Amino acid sequence: MFPRLDLDRASDVPIYRQVHDRIRELILTGALRRGDRLPATRELAGLLGLNRTTISAAYDLLESEGLIQKHVGRGSFVLGEARSSGPGLNWDELLPEADVPAAPAPGSPDVISFATSRPSEELFPLDAFRLSCEEALAGPNAASILQLGSPGGYLPLRDYLLEQARRTGIARPGDDVIVTNGCQQALDLIERVLVRPGDTVLVEDPVYPGLKNLFLHAGAQLAGIPVRRDGVDLEVLQRLIARGRPRLLIVTPNFQNPTGATLPVASRLAILRMAHHAGLIIVENDIYGGLRYEGQDVPPIKQLDESGDTVLLRSFSKLTFPGLRVGWVVGPKALLARLTEAKQLADLHTDQLAQAVLLRFAESGRLEAHAARVRAAGAERLRAVLEACERYLPPGSSFTRPEGGMSLWVRLPEPLDAGELLGRAQAAGVSYMPGRYFTVARHEPGALRLSFAGLPPEKIEAGLAILGNLFSSELARARTERFEPAQAIV
Repeated sequence: MFPRLDLDRASDVPIYRQVHDRIRELILTGALRRGDRLPATRELAGLLGLNRTTISAAYDLLESEGLIQKHVGRGSFVLGEARSSGPGLNWDELLPEADVPAAPAPGSPDVISFATSRPSEELFPLDAFRLSCEEALAGPNAASILQLGSPGGYLPLRDYLLEQARRTGIARPGDDVIVTNGCQQALDLIERVLVRPGDTVLVEDPVYPGLKNLFLHAGAQLAGIPVRRDGVDLEVLQRLIARGRPRLLIVTPNFQNPTGATLPVASRLAILRMAHHAGLIIVENDIYGGLRYEGQDVPPIKQLDESGDTVLLRSFSKLTFPGLRVGWVVGPKALLARLTEAKQLADLHTDQLAQAVLLRFAESGRLEAHAARVRAAGAERLRAVLEACERYLPPGSSFTRPEGGMSLWVRLPEPLDAGELLGRAQAAGVSYMPGRYFTVARHEPGALRLSFAGLPPEKIEAGLAILGNLFSSELARARTERFEPAQAIV
């Protein structure tokens, strides 16, 4: 959260100069460090109740002094004082500029945060987890669990996951399973093995920022497929496939992040037909599949794919304990062998103790009992966020209505900009993720993601009441300014 700026509106010192002086002091004292991003001019103007021109004048003066640097399309960043020459390397000069934007921090613990998609700590079954730890360490393999392990994963867990996949018709005879440090590492390994700079990768638009930034960093050309109420737009997908030779299609079929959309069976089958005809690799990111709160389960694309070529990613993170970082990949053995080689180079192996404990947690029946509690709580929280959106968001707003998952997508009426209003929301005690972090090509200034699964219903309602009041008051102000006659400058 950006530090508070105390301004004296009765002072003879111009306001723009006061803003400059306060930010300069923050930089020189180290409260703002080199590389820190300043709020957008419109955002800071809204936070301080000032004109955007005033903030621009302050930023211009700071830039002229060499304290900040403005980048078109990226924002303004702190440079700080020039380093005096001396011994040692100047890391600020040696390190290249970051080529992907950092998402905003969720804020302090006192902030009601809709910004992060993570399970509620209140639901963690700590007693069951402790018991699973004790049982894993009491077994005959305790010493080997604490030893270096296989890069493909703890063999008993791999066998368990592969048997589950075969029993449900997901894994084909030519498939195998490897364990990864969550689905994020699985995506990273897929990028390393299958993607070269310049390759076209088809992704949803909007899409999870960790996925987008990973492939952009690798030099891939991302082509965004608009996400509708029932998932990706199939007509656009067909055009993108026909336009070139894309390498991969990455799709989140269940409760897509950030929209919460779910692909129906007919769309999944259509995607398979398109991909097979074009020789396109499908990566199915099914991280939220176990979080359905209402309606009927839909078969994974991997299960519908008779060729067995679809690559399926899943994880324990969203259903159990995200800090353990245990996910897995189901796919053709030839591909998984290459992914395993890449993983060995990256980190040798995923924590074996975490794998062994999760295996015991699953085999004991504790996982399914916990999953039932998580789904019951998720259903309650989904109802709470939908009701609160109906009650508090200003007229003209729209939002998705997922049947599960952790998030929904909100579109505010024009001319509201969710990114510019974030600072004021955080100052009022609420945080969220503006839509710009999820955008591939279709920027929606008024869009934002609300992640609800980690909050109890009473905080969901309190947070949306605050946001609704902020958005409604800003909308009224903006519309009043739009229709006010221009004032003569004297």
